[in-house]
Amino acid sequence: MTEASALLYANLVVDRGSFRLDAALSVAAGEVVALLGPNGAGKTTAVRALAGLLPLTGGRIQLGDRTLDDPQRRILVPPERRKIGVVFQDYLLFPHLTARDNVAFGPRSVGAARRPARAAADAWLARVGLAEHAHRKPRHLSGGQAQRVALARALAVEPVLLLLDEPLAALDARTRLDTRAALQRHLRAHSGATLLVTHDPLDALVLADRLVIVEAGRVVQEGDPATITAQPRTDYVASLVGLNLYRGRGEGHTVTVTAGDGSADRFQLSVAEPVDGEVFVAFPPAAVALHPTEPDGSPRNTWPAVITGIQRHGDNLRVELDGPITAAADITPAAAAHLELIPGSRVWAALKATETHAYPAGG
Repeated sequence: MTEASALLYANLVVDRGSFRLDAALSVAAGEVVALLGPNGAGKTTAVRALAGLLPLTGGRIQLGDRTLDDPQRRILVPPERRKIGVVFQDYLLFPHLTARDNVAFGPRSVGAARRPARAAADAWLARVGLAEHAHRKPRHLSGGQAQRVALARALAVEPVLLLLDEPLAALDARTRLDTRAALQRHLRAHSGATLLVTHDPLDALVLADRLVIVEAGRVVQEGDPATITAQPRTDYVASLVGLNLYRGRGEGHTVTVTAGDGSADRFQLSVAEPVDGEVFVAFPPAAVALHPTEPDGSPRNTWPAVITGIQRHGDNLRVELDGPITAAADITPAAAAHLELIPGSRVWAALKATETHAYPAGG
């Protein structure tokens, strides 16, 4: 996306001790972009910089036709003048104020008079389905209701940019499901730009039009959800979307990867697509079959492995494997019982070439 076509265009350079965030972000009007990354990747630093709570060391933040932060030009717009609405993970509702006054605080903070601010608050509470809770204080609201009040407060200032920092993390599973669906409706109606910061891939895949992945302060991959989930480019992204991922050199229908045991040995994977040069190979854990002895028949990839861990994963079990390559396999509890699997057990893993997906490592 070009700077001209983006509503938010930011080159975020922030130094915090030994950590540096150096990431470019752009969001179009009406677009929802999810920022994902492991703990310590720089997600919260990015939110604080955009909100004006942390000044840039370098780079620039441009929102529409207005520069919000540019150290080189000595421009730094304070938070209350940024036309940005923020929903934090713990919502930060004022405990002594009612839901109405919490929402009215947004318009009041940007100069609205008391009566119009309260009228706007009532309208927003009605939009998020909480009109009858206007006089309740936060301690009398459920987690999902508090989240909607925080969202209404952020939207009541008519923000050009809406920042959502882990907005569903504090909710239980059932409330999270319902609130995610409601949040999706409100985000689709927001005409400005939205940046969603989350560690949950399901929140990102459901709510966002585009994903941006940061690791160690830098963007490592970005694209639409379908591309990211089909072609992960780092171990973190592969883990996020639930795939085994390897990088190696391809020739014909064979990819040679470095052995997972840390040795200098190489391991060859047969793949369905013809490949040439540096490539990634990905496959889901469900594609890996486990056998007590070396299997015969159609699988073109087999290798001996040692079980290093077993965890519940939905209705199945996820088995962590060490060997020539490290891998995860998903099997049913019945299969695990039949194989008598325990950590330390030795098994054979099998993978059909047709279950793999190989794609260029560059770009």
